[in-house]
Amino acid sequence: MRSATSQALKIVIVGHVDHGKSTLIGRLFHDTDSLPDGRMEAIEKMCERRGMPFEWAFLMDSIQAERDQGITIDTTQIRFATERRPYVIIDAPGHIEFLKNMITGAASSEAALLLIDAHEGVQEQSRRHGYLLSLLGIPQVAVLVNKMDLVDYDAARFGAVAETYRAYLASIGVEATGFIPISAREGDNIATHSTKMPWYQGPTVLGMLDGFQPRPPLADRPLRMLVQDVYKFDQRRIVAGRVEAGRLEAGDEVVFSPSNKTARIRSIEAFAVPETPSAAAAGESVGVTLETQIFVERGEVMSHLEQAPMETNVFKGRLFWLGREPLTVGAQYTLKLGTLECPVTVERIDRVVDTEALDRDDKERIERNAVGEVVLRTRRLLAVDEHHVSAATGRFVLVHDYVPVAGGQISMAGYPDQRNLVTVRSTNITAVGHGVTLDARTARNGHQGAVLWFTGLSGAGKSTLALALEAELFARGYQVYVLDGDNVRGGLNANLGFSPDDRAENIRRVGEVANLFADAGFIVISSFISPYRSDRQRARAAAGERFHEIYVKAPLEICEERDPKGLYKRARTGEIRDFTGVSAPYEVPEDPQFVVDTAALSVEDGLAELLAYVKQRLLT
Repeated sequence: MRSATSQALKIVIVGHVDHGKSTLIGRLFHDTDSLPDGRMEAIEKMCERRGMPFEWAFLMDSIQAERDQGITIDTTQIRFATERRPYVIIDAPGHIEFLKNMITGAASSEAALLLIDAHEGVQEQSRRHGYLLSLLGIPQVAVLVNKMDLVDYDAARFGAVAETYRAYLASIGVEATGFIPISAREGDNIATHSTKMPWYQGPTVLGMLDGFQPRPPLADRPLRMLVQDVYKFDQRRIVAGRVEAGRLEAGDEVVFSPSNKTARIRSIEAFAVPETPSAAAAGESVGVTLETQIFVERGEVMSHLEQAPMETNVFKGRLFWLGREPLTVGAQYTLKLGTLECPVTVERIDRVVDTEALDRDDKERIERNAVGEVVLRTRRLLAVDEHHVSAATGRFVLVHDYVPVAGGQISMAGYPDQRNLVTVRSTNITAVGHGVTLDARTARNGHQGAVLWFTGLSGAGKSTLALALEAELFARGYQVYVLDGDNVRGGLNANLGFSPDDRAENIRRVGEVANLFADAGFIVISSFISPYRSDRQRARAAAGERFHEIYVKAPLEICEERDPKGLYKRARTGEIRDFTGVSAPYEVPEDPQFVVDTAALSVEDGLAELLAYVKQRLLT
């Protein structure tokens, strides 16, 4: 007996033109007894009157006509049920329609069936659909090799098609849930195992569907309420929004991101309800009042403290480009993320996949109807999640001249969560002065205190130049000291690893220590890769005008040739994860105070240029 209470699983069915999608859907309706009464008989009589063979696709065409009129099936979804549970097919009637619906329709699917014609084999659109399903983050994809009756149910042909497509999926980082040989027209391996393919022992299509796992209910996920607005009624300030995931109750302590303001919920407000609710869950639009009056604005994300979203001003985006003009590096758009809108700049294009030719290459632009992987940067912090954690805060739209031009997913791979780097937790602190003034220290030392922040790829020559400069300045009587990984990670930062978050915290601490050295009148030379621009900006903010960003410049290929510690070799073999320049990003300084090109200069020449800079900028 079918379950009437289980939640419907959303699936999308895609395939190359004429690979049998409509026939499969017609079969699924018939074999699960999901057809309206008399529909099968009516189609059979129609075919008989017209003297044409019966086609299962006619069932889908008939259902489609009713759907378009809004009679039996709603405007975007087709429903059927197995013994285990109901299903909703997200309608993707063709390639262009599928792309246009990727953010709203197919993107909400929990699984996919992808059809390939056994006779024609893997086609361009088959590969395109596979990539787009990957782009959408649909975790469960079953590949159906259809029309096996046209190849005499040949196991070798099925194996060849399956291996070809399996290899393609592997190249884009996708692992199919399974491959099933079928004949939708004849019903082979749809609801029951085919006697014509005894060599196949895997699940049927319906068995595969029933084996798919639904996503956890939104209410069981971390709380995410997108702030729509703040209203003032009598003496109450009501923060209103939609609960996209999780649950909240009166008395919960919550944090608003990215402002990082915390408060406790005094009450939950709802309109046109008989009783004031004490709780709310995903899908509900509510308001909350807070015990502490804090300034909150549209675009913020409310969450519980222990499961807050990440905060960043830079992220990777996998997007589909709809704009008439190509997306280019340096272009600015309006980013829509939840209820937030803000300017965003395209910092880098990492990969372009042309949906026509499926070429993958590094390019300077993304043309219309192509997908790509880009790095986007904003001037303000954003509250974000990885797409698989929260779709509401893990998807974005780009807008140009009030027209949506792209939609995509957020990835924070290689980038740190900046929340802990900007949150101030210390209270009741009073600044204490010094018995020695800065002017007195400068007069005694003969130079100003300063932070010379050396940044560049591993192997660029930072440490070599830093130590040479330290020795030369010390010989001339300067107060100078080098901070690098060797003397920082052994003590101050011994508790930190090399994840993006730990590396960011490492640089934050170094920036604060460097500022203390500079405050004491030292010239402190900080020699760290410090790959993230936001981290260097925080170090600059700590030291103020005493901060000098020195870009030790060398291209990646030269740094790999040098590879003084063998780190690149280990990174290329996968032994070292998140290695800057190989598997993690390096953000080149935008406007450094000084550049030392070690690809063109010897150590002696580079040192001479640095000494000249120090004399010009730091000597009294």
